[in-house]
Amino acid sequence: MTATDILKVSILGKESIHCGFHLLPHIAQTVLTTLPSSTYILVTDTNIANFHLNAFEKEFESALERLPSGAASKPRFLSHVIAPGETSKSREGKANVEDFLLLNRCTRDTVILALGGGVIGDLIGFVAATFMRGVRFVQIPTTLLGMVDSSVGGKTAIDTPLGKNLIGAFWQPEYIFIDAAFLETLPSREFSNGMAEVVKTAAIWNEAEFGSLESNSAEIFAAIQTPSENYAGRTKHTRSKAQELLLSVIVGSISVKAHIVTIDERETGLRNLVNFGHTIGHAIEAVLTPTVLHGECVSVGMILEAEVSRQMGILGQVGVGRLSRCLKAYNLPISLSDPRIASLPAAKLLTVDRLLDIMRVDKKNSGAEKKIVILSRIGATYEQKATVVQDSIIAKTLSEAAKVIPGVLKHDPVKMATPGSKSISNRALVLAALGKGTCRLSNLLHSDDTQVMMTALLELKGASFEWEDEGETLVVKGGEGALSVPPKGKEIYLGNAGTAARFLTTVCTLVQSSPVDNAPTTIITGNARMKQRPIGPLVTALQANGSAIEFLESEGCLPLSIAPNGLQGGNIQLAASVSSQYVSSILLCAPYALEPVTLDLIGGQVISQPYIDMTIAMMREFGVAVTRRVDPNTGAQLNMYDIPKATYVNPSVYSIESDASSATYPLAIAAITGTTCTIENIGSASLQGDARFAIEVLERMGCEVTQTAASTTVRGPAVGQLKAIEEVDMEVMTDAFLTATALAAVASGKTRILGIANQRVKECNRIRAMMDQLAKFGVETIELDDGLEIIGKPIKDLKRGVSVHCYDDHRVAMAFSVLSTVVEDTIIEEKRCVEKTWPNWWDDLENKIGLKVEGVDLASIAPKASASGTRSPDTSASVVVIGMRGSGKTFVGKAAASALSWTFLDADAFFEEKHKIGVRAFVHERGWSAFRTAETAILEELLREKAMNHVISLGGGVVEVPEARELLKQYAANRGPVVHLSRSLDEIVKYLNAETARPAYGEPIEDVFRRREPWFAECSSHNLVNHFGPNSMASEKGSRDEIARFFKHITGQQPNLAPNVAAGRRTYFLSLTYPDVTQAFPQIEQLSEGVDALELRVDLLRSSKDYELPGPVIPSESFVSDQVAALRNVTSLPIVFTVRTVSQGGAFPDAAEKEAFELLDLALRLGVEYVDVEVTLPTYHIRDLVARKGFSQIIASSHDWSGNMKWNGDLVKEQYEAAKQFGDIIKIVGKATSIQDNFHLYDFVSKASSLPQAKPIIAINMGIEGQMSRILNSMFSPVTHPLLPVKAAPGQLSFKQIQEALHLLGLLPTQRYYLFGTPIAHSMSPTLHNTGFEVLGLPHQYELLETSEVGEQIKATIAAPDFGGASVTIPYKLDIIPLLDELSPAAEAIGAVNTIIPQTTSSDGKSWKLYGDNSDWLGIRDSISAYVSSVDTALVIGAGGTSRAAIYALQALAAKTIYLHNRTTIKAQELACAFPDARIQVLDAIEQWPEGVAPPSVIISTVPAAAMTAASANNIFPLSNKLFEYRDGPAVVIDMAYKPAETPLLTLAAQAGEHWKTVPGLEVLLKQGYVQFEKWTGRRCPKHAVAPSVRSKYNGES
Repeated sequence: MTATDILKVSILGKESIHCGFHLLPHIAQTVLTTLPSSTYILVTDTNIANFHLNAFEKEFESALERLPSGAASKPRFLSHVIAPGETSKSREGKANVEDFLLLNRCTRDTVILALGGGVIGDLIGFVAATFMRGVRFVQIPTTLLGMVDSSVGGKTAIDTPLGKNLIGAFWQPEYIFIDAAFLETLPSREFSNGMAEVVKTAAIWNEAEFGSLESNSAEIFAAIQTPSENYAGRTKHTRSKAQELLLSVIVGSISVKAHIVTIDERETGLRNLVNFGHTIGHAIEAVLTPTVLHGECVSVGMILEAEVSRQMGILGQVGVGRLSRCLKAYNLPISLSDPRIASLPAAKLLTVDRLLDIMRVDKKNSGAEKKIVILSRIGATYEQKATVVQDSIIAKTLSEAAKVIPGVLKHDPVKMATPGSKSISNRALVLAALGKGTCRLSNLLHSDDTQVMMTALLELKGASFEWEDEGETLVVKGGEGALSVPPKGKEIYLGNAGTAARFLTTVCTLVQSSPVDNAPTTIITGNARMKQRPIGPLVTALQANGSAIEFLESEGCLPLSIAPNGLQGGNIQLAASVSSQYVSSILLCAPYALEPVTLDLIGGQVISQPYIDMTIAMMREFGVAVTRRVDPNTGAQLNMYDIPKATYVNPSVYSIESDASSATYPLAIAAITGTTCTIENIGSASLQGDARFAIEVLERMGCEVTQTAASTTVRGPAVGQLKAIEEVDMEVMTDAFLTATALAAVASGKTRILGIANQRVKECNRIRAMMDQLAKFGVETIELDDGLEIIGKPIKDLKRGVSVHCYDDHRVAMAFSVLSTVVEDTIIEEKRCVEKTWPNWWDDLENKIGLKVEGVDLASIAPKASASGTRSPDTSASVVVIGMRGSGKTFVGKAAASALSWTFLDADAFFEEKHKIGVRAFVHERGWSAFRTAETAILEELLREKAMNHVISLGGGVVEVPEARELLKQYAANRGPVVHLSRSLDEIVKYLNAETARPAYGEPIEDVFRRREPWFAECSSHNLVNHFGPNSMASEKGSRDEIARFFKHITGQQPNLAPNVAAGRRTYFLSLTYPDVTQAFPQIEQLSEGVDALELRVDLLRSSKDYELPGPVIPSESFVSDQVAALRNVTSLPIVFTVRTVSQGGAFPDAAEKEAFELLDLALRLGVEYVDVEVTLPTYHIRDLVARKGFSQIIASSHDWSGNMKWNGDLVKEQYEAAKQFGDIIKIVGKATSIQDNFHLYDFVSKASSLPQAKPIIAINMGIEGQMSRILNSMFSPVTHPLLPVKAAPGQLSFKQIQEALHLLGLLPTQRYYLFGTPIAHSMSPTLHNTGFEVLGLPHQYELLETSEVGEQIKATIAAPDFGGASVTIPYKLDIIPLLDELSPAAEAIGAVNTIIPQTTSSDGKSWKLYGDNSDWLGIRDSISAYVSSVDTALVIGAGGTSRAAIYALQALAAKTIYLHNRTTIKAQELACAFPDARIQVLDAIEQWPEGVAPPSVIISTVPAAAMTAASANNIFPLSNKLFEYRDGPAVVIDMAYKPAETPLLTLAAQAGEHWKTVPGLEVLLKQGYVQFEKWTGRRCPKHAVAPSVRSKYNGES
């Protein structure tokens, strides 16, 4: 037998766990000799089979041959391969394995070998436990997770839809063979997956082992990254040091679990401990499986359960911090915000309620009580079993937001210490790492920032770290400045840690190249926000000094590529007016430059000098003295520093001060609540500028402050008695300005804070952040160049229930937590951002300060889309229009009121009527201030008294007054739309220079415009760009139509949604791929053939100034607004607004999330009908969009370009569930690699659509192979057109191509359409409809059916299954009615049918009815409204059937008076009686309307052309110029006579003047034909092709 060195571990009294390397010979020999059987079955999955099955089969066959002869028959060795993954670990998967065993006649002596990971082990173990009531089995785990967890202990199980491992048994394996050589073929992610269990075991049991894991992550990874050749490691003398380390880690972890299992095999108490991290981890896994691995979920679960322990006051932050760092060292996620989790669609389903519900079904629970393993410290648990934990505690930890409950502080007076200073911690880490010797750092901040710094220093191999005193002390072994380039492909990721980014930029220049380097440069990078934060001045200084540094993306920001050339030294000039961290970065590294450094700070005032002084003081403690030069003449200090070449000498112990910035929060709570707080370890002797906050800010606000060298005590005044500070310069304590701002919000008076300009480039623009969030409370602020002013309000006047967005900024979150102690129901979003500096802030707020803190699950309060959309504002709520004077408010407001049938109200006119004085005179007599006060009172009255069914136009200056702005914001938020009507500055200036009715501004118009524009945006819910002037592309009718569309949509009176969507028909949108959509306008009718909407690909837009820019471009909001407005001028089709990122197949920068959401928000403000939102975007942004969508709809989309998503897999279900949470329409896009993928897609859609309250779904596959899916998709299929410059996506088809394909597939059968009547031989209808069918690719046919009566032939035709519809002309418009099932209101009123429409009455389409309609009146209506916007007086000539249609059309247009003349007066009177509400006056003579009444602006003739002449005669209608006396605006005459083209009436009208437009009968025929076409097909008729064809045929026949 091959020699093999084995480490054996005992479990349940047997040494059945065998550990080593390359164990296959040992496995075969041991199994065959100690477990005799007639049949050995090896079960594995396809992944493992590819690596190891052949070797196992050969080894076992060989070993079987070596068995002694004499047995009755040679044992069988069979193998069975199953599909990999959790889906096999199911009832079905178990049955399949059992069927295999039965088919191969396996008996009770069978031995089953489970070769694979945890899935194989769990499944096969359960099969072994139940097959033949139990057979022997052997575990051969191939993954680290299987080795250290699932294979040990005899727990076997399968999953169900309700949870993991809920059906199973305890069934101990005969052997467990741990072959660490298997790990050499294991992907690194799978190795990390197993390390989660290793870390878990050490965390609950053995602190020394945990310390080893903390310190040796690189070495442990190295053991699996170097393949062992010639079976190295099988024997001890061939094992490498790395192999020994790896094996010891595995054996150590297994030994702990084996010991626990031996004591508590059936998991009655102690064995619960190995489930640390699993209670929450399993719940997460139930939602995210299989995309996120078990160990990754448990890793997150461990941190969350450790936080539960910390919240309970049992575990300190040191323990949580150590656990976090250790897990991160093995590339494991430690929070649900980790990009690997947060970017998944299923992550949206991780709501608190969902997780708690899943946790209810847990084997550790006792009834309804949930149990969690609670750590007391690293290496020990609170109890020797899982502990009962209340749901409220778990929910608080899981919640992404927090709410402080105002009340009496339980621990007043408060006495506490804050965590270690972030600034000092980061500096100490760099100094100690670069230093010589060992340094013990105490009170180090355990936070995200310090974790990032430590990890980076380890990756640069600049130092080593160990922990002492249960993690309270960090032992740093300095590397004396020796640093290495990280391995190729390894980037140093810094998250949003600005301090680390700036310090490490210079640290990385110290790296020297080495022959062993496999990467040319060091790359440092960060998250999206970090990539926006400036680092340019520091890089510029280093580049000028000779360092080779490149910006890899945006100029002036991370990521950076830094060459290992060392720091040259000498004279370095640095611009230090943006951040003092640039200065500290060079100071810290300067001693290791090749030459002594003289640092010269240039570029204006140096920012935050105390932090520079801090750095110099700390360098002195590490043995390097920095000299600051002084002016020899004046003795004044200069901004020049001399730093010698030296090596830091590490002090044996260095105690880190508590964080003075963090201390401002508990001190401020004392100030705002009138209580007392003492902060230890922060006093007047502090290195930190923020230590001056209590004296220089709080004392001036009315607090009693006592400060010693090492402590600070603050006692606040009575609640509500804080005083404003007229002016305070916070340049020396800039981070504390946020705390001061929160207090100033409730202080009496105005507080001015200066010296904080650098706060605009921190984790966010902090000045703007504080202003925007305070505005939610109703607090007014004013931004200054280097600060802000806050106008305080009484606490009782602040708005309650505010949800504060924190911008992922710890300072913002903690500052507003101070305000929330006195303002009820304030929600602090992104509560975890405090982990940057005070990870246990929320716990300390409750446990040490004494205010209750609750968790808030934002998902539970977020608006969700339903099948009918979110709750929208009252459709009768008045609309308020704001904008600059001259923006067109009166014109647009009146047009909107007309469209809505509401009342238009001009606030200035209302003002003048109420005050009995003109606005100009009022201002002249009493001044602007008095006018603004009175104007605000008028606004308040209008919003109260005219809150329904009004369009209210306000004066341009109403937004100048804060109180008025607040009224408008509240109205927009809670009542109805506030529309900002915008117009270009040039057009406004041109108008105002000519306007004299209003008072002059007294300042340049341009200044007024720029001041007010931000206020208009702040106060409005919607934007409308005024492109309605004479130079626009729209006619007056087009302008009025667009105004009507916009206001009907935003009010909900008539949302401009695609009608085919609601009707369940196939729908399509055209993807416009132009950089400027105006390029499409000459062909817009052709481009939009057949489609229901137009997709505006915002990511592809480029203004003229951006054309030449390389790479992705972010279009400006103004350009996008203009593009939408321009598109509205040429089409009324709904718009689909899409911002597709590069990773989603678009052109928008992936990192520009903020800009993407600003554009999506703009879409809703512009009244865009459909907004495409990717489900992977941050939840809080999506929630805001859904809350503001009004009557627009959200398309929740998910794109997978990798091909990994399978339509019959779990991932697509996750994407569907995530999209369903907020989308009105769901869009899922995959990638097809075979035609089968399209069939799977079709099955998925069929199942999803059959669910109760199913939402519409767009489901397509990309690529040529996915074209079938585009044909089969029925909801909003994206289509292209031959005229487009490029396709929006690979595989896109045109509308026509899809219709032709549907016909070939039998999904769009030919339908036959007819014209019933006689004589009809010369009808234009066949040309009209057949041309439309051909252009759109529809397989239908329109033909003539001329009969002598409405008889059997017509009855048979309309009953035929392929009957699509019919036109009806004389003489059958009445005769056809008895054959119909239902008539439209128009057909009933007119008394005639000219259109028959078959309508389905059942969901399967097999039952239908015949619906009779009349489109003649629509042709007439559209012909009128094309030229005339409103009808005062009209004349109808004739009293036949067509006259009835004309009157019906005029009535629909709200004509005030309709004159009716017929040669037989009695017929005219009868017709007038048929329309009693139409205000008809019968004329005895054609031109005899009453004196003094306006002549008609609309004339409609319904008599034959031959009946009219210009001279009087019997039986004809005499004509004269008197008919065309109307001169006050546009007018139109319509002659319904079909021939000739030029009738006497039209000829005379053409001579009456340019304002009279003529419409021949053919044009009316076309318009009513367009209506028929759309009613039958659901598609707009392609007029651009149909009209020329009809006119050509007509003219040919004429």
